[in-house]
Amino acid sequence: MGSNSSRIGDLPKNQYLKKLSGTESISENDPFWNQLLSFSFPAPTSSTELKLLEEATISVCRSLVENNPRTGNLGALIKVFLSRTKELKLSAECQNHIFIWQTHNALFIICCLLKVFICQMSEEELQLHFTYEEKSPGNYSSDSEDLLEELLCCLMQLITDIPLLDITYEISVEAISTMVVFLSCQLFHKEVLRQSISHKYLMRGPCLPYTSKLVKTLLYNFIRQEKPPPPGAHVFPQQSDGGGLLYGLASGVATGLWTVFTLGGVGSKVAASPELSSPLANQSLLLLLVLANLTDASDAPNPYRQAIMSFKNTQDSSPFPPSIPHAFQINFNSLYTALCEQQTSDQATLLLYTLLHQNSNIRTYMLARTDMENLVLPILEILYHVEERNSHHVYMALIILLILTEDDGFNRSIHEVILKNITWYSERVLTEISLGSLLILVVIRTIQYNMTRTRDKYLHTNCLAALANMSAQFRSLHQYAAQRIISLFSLLSKKHNKVLEQATQSLRGSLSSNDVPLPDYAQDLNVIEEVIRMMLEIINSCLTNSLHHNPNLVYALLYKRDLFEQFRTHPSFQDIMQNIDLVITFFSSRLLQAGAELSVERVLEIIKQGVVALPKDRLKPLADRQVDRVLACQAFVHAASGFSQIHGLSVRNFQN
Repeated sequence: MGSNSSRIGDLPKNQYLKKLSGTESISENDPFWNQLLSFSFPAPTSSTELKLLEEATISVCRSLVENNPRTGNLGALIKVFLSRTKELKLSAECQNHIFIWQTHNALFIICCLLKVFICQMSEEELQLHFTYEEKSPGNYSSDSEDLLEELLCCLMQLITDIPLLDITYEISVEAISTMVVFLSCQLFHKEVLRQSISHKYLMRGPCLPYTSKLVKTLLYNFIRQEKPPPPGAHVFPQQSDGGGLLYGLASGVATGLWTVFTLGGVGSKVAASPELSSPLANQSLLLLLVLANLTDASDAPNPYRQAIMSFKNTQDSSPFPPSIPHAFQINFNSLYTALCEQQTSDQATLLLYTLLHQNSNIRTYMLARTDMENLVLPILEILYHVEERNSHHVYMALIILLILTEDDGFNRSIHEVILKNITWYSERVLTEISLGSLLILVVIRTIQYNMTRTRDKYLHTNCLAALANMSAQFRSLHQYAAQRIISLFSLLSKKHNKVLEQATQSLRGSLSSNDVPLPDYAQDLNVIEEVIRMMLEIINSCLTNSLHHNPNLVYALLYKRDLFEQFRTHPSFQDIMQNIDLVITFFSSRLLQAGAELSVERVLEIIKQGVVALPKDRLKPLADRQVDRVLACQAFVHAASGFSQIHGLSVRNFQN
């Protein structure tokens, strides 16, 4: 490094890095710093190059770890950066490219060193490297200034106060990335960190007043999706698309952090990273998610989560209650638009889940929108391509549907939205279908995928919970959606019969061989029968509450009525089968009276006439039908358990 461009292979021999990490103390006023910070570095473009960077600088970092307690050079570097940031706003206004370039480079080095320090030492040791003032060995001043706290406050000021211009774009990205790296301490601890340095600095003291302003700035960075400045506008030579070096470093750290917040059971496939159009928006989103999911301190709740839970729309003129700290206002329409457009990234889906789940203002606003298809369609597309998605992405999408389908107004309105030519749905050409019917199709497809591939019980529960929440409000179901509901029941019925047959054969075989242990077919039967009962609940709820709106479902029931014969006398299903059996019997008799060889159109006409003739009091609701709420609660409990497991995982499972 220095006045010339640097390459990864040259770093171990670089004279300026050797001096920084050596045994000589360097004053913060030494001209050395201007020489060290005058470099342009070609950013690594792959994980392999990032690994090479760490390997090339490991000797320098080890030397600094060993010598810094005597030299205090890390503290001197931080002081140089802090002093420069005081003039950063003025430098931006005056277009002082050189000053901003060197300030950026100082932060670049600090972030790289901070990442290595956090990986290799405890928080107590890390804090000593930042608080050490005396140069004599072993003498640590108890009243020395805490540079780590100053650095964090400075970063928060930089993120929130420095105007976003072409010449400040990169340093804004690096400031956010450095905060992400600082928060990575949790990755290297199996236990819950409630007394960590992140809590000490971020949840109290001089950093606390920046809470709402920081959250608001990060949200607006996500909303605006500002692209990097064009070539020639950079402070230093143009780097590869997608952000600078620290973007790559910190993105890996952040992805590891919030991935463990969202554990699922679908699989562990790692999704390919899409090309980012806005590194600033992406890094802001990652930092926001990490801050929101910090555990509460022992004596104080997480203020960043409080800010996310309480912010309001800019059009809401009602005063904030005095009991709500860190409140602010933001444009909900802009936020809604950004969320709709960015759901291809799993971190944006996690933000949507967080806001819907924790901020009642956002949830109320979204459920009142008349263009909900803009939000629901991207969620459905995530589920449709389940085999290409990470497990946490699939689970967040499903739980978002659960939250939405808990609202009866949403369940009614989605059947009124008519869509045309859904190009990503490839099983069948859908020239015209309601949003509600499409949602049913995608959820059923997810269930069938799970039955044949991952076989995750909780995924079944989540999917069926969404269908159960909607079932009483099914309206004008598309004929294909009605067919798929009955086809899914048919598939479950076949699996039930197969397991029952296997259990019978196994029992017969055991009579001749007492030494062979019997497989646990009883447990398999219980699981399948539980899912079958859920499906019958869904069908029963639709027939009981909206029979006259769904002739296509009645048609599908009659077409496959033989499927339900075996469950009429089954003790586990007799109560649910009463209404279904009544509907099948009633409409079958009317079809017999109409004669043989009826066309589809004629059958549907008879069904529509029969719906009017069928006395409504003959369809009786179940005594205690709470399947939707029960299932939804189960799904949320499972999601919450995923969040809580972050502190019980080995960080080795989440390499950058």
